Amino acid sequence: MPRAAYALKLAYGALAVADTALAGSRSTRAHRIRRVTKPLLMPVLTGAFAADPRSARSPLRDTTRAGQALGWLGDVALLRPGLPAFAAGVGAFGLGQAAYIRGFRANASPVPLRHTTAGRAAAVMFALSGAPMAIAAARQERVLGPAVLGYAALLTAMAANAANLDPALPAGARAATAAGGAAFLVSDTILGASQFLLADPPPWVESAVMASYTAAQFLLAEGALRCGGSGS
Repeated sequence: MPRAAYALKLAYGALAVADTALAGSRSTRAHRIRRVTKPLLMPVLTGAFAADPRSARSPLRDTTRAGQALGWLGDVALLRPGLPAFAAGVGAFGLGQAAYIRGFRANASPVPLRHTTAGRAAAVMFALSGAPMAIAAARQERVLGPAVLGYAALLTAMAANAANLDPALPAGARAATAAGGAAFLVSDTILGASQFLLADPPPWVESAVMASYTAAQFLLAEGALRCGGSGS
């Protein structure tokens, strides 16, 4: 691995640990510092991805870059309080999930998703978490119900497609991508529960969201790199 890519991966890891710790704090100072750490996450990860020569050979290169760029927009939007910022964040992340789905479907297993364990698990997860959270969101603000329902559908579809890549791709790439999709699902399920189902979530919940989110983006990037051939 080139030195620049390795250094940027280490920087991403350090930022992820720092932002995860800051997210669980209720201090005003910690949240001010997050205005620096959180927006840096995706640019640093994107830099690490671009600096690795495997990215140029990866069939998931363009959709991974799109997912990272849209994730950055979502990260920045969610730093602000209020309904407009939340709606902007959900919209950006929803487009990011759609980008990932496009890449995964273009490199999918010949087995139809509906016939796989991942596909069935995603359908159950959507029924158990996505729909109830959409109902709870609509009770807070009617306009949020359809937005949350649509995002939950995209999220679960992304996680299912991430676990259904072509067996011709390297096993390490498929494992990392599937783990990244699952971690994203965990992260946003925790976030949705804290927003719409818990009256007063404890501070550690936000840390759990960021820990699983930063791991998800790293794993999805790593899976795409491993699709690029040597070193996979």
